[in-house]
Amino acid sequence: MIDLLSDEEFDLFRTVIYKECGISFSDTNRSILDSRLNDRLRETGIPTVRDYYNKIIADDEEMKVMLDTITTNLTRFFRNQSHFDTLSNYIIPELVNYKKSRGETNINVWSAGCSTGEEPYSIAMLLKDILPSSFTFKIIASDLSLKSLMIGQSGFYVKSRVTGIPDNYLKRFFDETNDGYQAKKELMSTVQFDYHNLKHDSGLRNLDIIFCRNVLIYFDEAAQLEVVNRFWDALASKSYLFIGHSESLFGMKTKFQFLKTNWACLYQKNV
Repeated sequence: MIDLLSDEEFDLFRTVIYKECGISFSDTNRSILDSRLNDRLRETGIPTVRDYYNKIIADDEEMKVMLDTITTNLTRFFRNQSHFDTLSNYIIPELVNYKKSRGETNINVWSAGCSTGEEPYSIAMLLKDILPSSFTFKIIASDLSLKSLMIGQSGFYVKSRVTGIPDNYLKRFFDETNDGYQAKKELMSTVQFDYHNLKHDSGLRNLDIIFCRNVLIYFDEAAQLEVVNRFWDALASKSYLFIGHSESLFGMKTKFQFLKTNWACLYQKNV
C-alpha cells in the first residue's frame, strides 16, 4: 500500500491542480485526492507521489491524465427534470420568437462539464422533439475528462444508464443491442464533443444556452467568478445559463440577471 500524501505533497498537488484547472481541494476532500492519486500510481508503476508530481510537471499528457483522474463524473439522462421543463416550456419558445424576429433559425448550446454525454444528448433529444422544423441547432459538449468524452462520442450506454430517457425518446433516438443502447446517427450528429479546461477561454461566442451544472462547486470563489465571466463573454445578447441546484451566483459580482420560472431558477444575459 502506497503511503498517504504528506502535508507538503498535498500542498504541491492541490496548488498545481488549482493552477491548471481551477479545481480547489481543501482538507475536507483531501482523502479523495489521495485515493485517486494512489490509483494512478498503481496504474503507472511510479513508486512515490513525489516522483509522480515530477512526472506531471514534465509531461503535459500525463498532466491531462491526472486531471482526468481527480475529476468526478456523476450524471444521468434528464438529470434535474425541472431544468428540462424550463427549457421546453420557457426558454425554447422565448428563443424561437426572438430568433424569428431577427430572421435567424439556429440555436447554439454549450454543455460545459458534459461528463459521459448524457446531458448534451438529453438536450439534443428535447430540441429534436420541440423545435420548429425550420430551425436547426448545434451542441458543443466539453469536459476535462478524456475518458468521459470518449464514452460520449461513442454514443453507447448500458441498459442501467438509460433509465431516465422517456420511452418514446428511447425508441426514436436509440437502437437496442444485446448489452445496451446505441444512439442513432441523427442524434449523435447534433453533438460535438471536445476537450476543454474551464480555466481557459473556450473561444465560443454567440451561444444561446449554456448548461454548466454541478461543476462550479469544485472551484473556489475567485475561480468561479472567472468561469462565470467567461460564460458571459461566450453568450449572445439574449441567452441563458443553467447551473446546478446546489449552486448559486448570489453574492457574486456578475452581469447575469436571476430568472425564476414556474419550473426552475436560472440566469439570463439580456442586453
